[in-house]
Amino acid sequence: MYIPRLLTPFFKRTLEQFPAVLITGPRQSGKSTLLLEEMKNCPYVTFDDPLNREFALKDPNAFLDQFDQAAVILDEIQYVPELLQYIKIRIDRHKKAGNWIMTGSQQFHLMRNVSESLAGRIAVLELAPFCFPEIIHRLSTSLEEIIWTGLFPDPACTPEKREIWLRSYMQTYIERDVRQLEAVKNFRAFELFVNLSAAFHSQEFHPARLARECGVSQPTIKSWCHLLETSYIAVTLPPFYKNWGKRLIKTPKFYFLDPALVCYLTRQPSREAALSGSMGGSLFEGLMVAEAVKYFFNSGKKPPVYFWRSAGGLEVDLIIESAGKLWPVEIKLTATPTAKHADPLNQFKKLAGSQAADKGCIVCRTKESRQLPGNNVALPWQEFHQYLASITA
Repeated sequence: MYIPRLLTPFFKRTLEQFPAVLITGPRQSGKSTLLLEEMKNCPYVTFDDPLNREFALKDPNAFLDQFDQAAVILDEIQYVPELLQYIKIRIDRHKKAGNWIMTGSQQFHLMRNVSESLAGRIAVLELAPFCFPEIIHRLSTSLEEIIWTGLFPDPACTPEKREIWLRSYMQTYIERDVRQLEAVKNFRAFELFVNLSAAFHSQEFHPARLARECGVSQPTIKSWCHLLETSYIAVTLPPFYKNWGKRLIKTPKFYFLDPALVCYLTRQPSREAALSGSMGGSLFEGLMVAEAVKYFFNSGKKPPVYFWRSAGGLEVDLIIESAGKLWPVEIKLTATPTAKHADPLNQFKKLAGSQAADKGCIVCRTKESRQLPGNNVALPWQEFHQYLASITA
């Protein structure tokens, strides 16, 4: 069963504007499936196949000649970065839009090669795992189920394979991708770092503490965190800086992009225990932050999302910068939002003044949208995507 992706309309627009389009993102997020479904008439070559890799590397011109200027899908292009310079020559020769369609999973080295070879000639899009609108009306999903099985297409569509899929995914990531992305020498310490990072999901990222626990230096921890980001395992949410007369916390917050990975790494015993236990609030907050990040990915934009916290304890979980305004969002696991939950929103709006949007938002488990004092609204979590669309229209 193919589930249409929200990135598709933007992807098709870029095909009309750029000679080359690259879709990147985490492994198993559905990049190849999207292209095979949406571009059925295009030849398809995957460089996961060693024979294709060998042909492309040994005789790149002969490899490219076989497509005779027809649009082609080149899957996992990061395995043959040398091919990009030959594609550049052909782009400059023919300047045909939508001719080269590529995917790649390993962002750091891939983007370095793309920027060196195809700058100005290629549109780079990011495909994350499913977001709410893609699955809510197609799969039988509850909040507990989404957090437990996650939003990667394979376990989301076939929950019975969740355990083996997550174990294989993390094993493949550590043993294969990490070796290619970074010279990690102490894999045991790195594996410990990944597990500890999951325990700090939705919290501020403090390299010193992780360095002590893992027995490595702080610069190593920072480089490992960057590695999780470049491979789309995790995202960091930067603090929003404004001098409003208060000293602000400047440490970023750390989130895994998919909640199932957190459940797996922290050994949650069941879907019910995951949400009702001590990490329930963190898992819910991370899910909503990831939804905001995915929304902007699907629009082809860098996510303008932050958090805000003063040293005195004033905190807003999510600040979204859009249309010249700052939109404050609180994320609460409660099903019974009250005026008290809106206090941080009201304080932020007062402090930010004209820079803040008039309306604040609380995303929670309420059954229906509710107006709260101070021009705030409590939204069901399922409607968060519609809210994001409304403030970015």
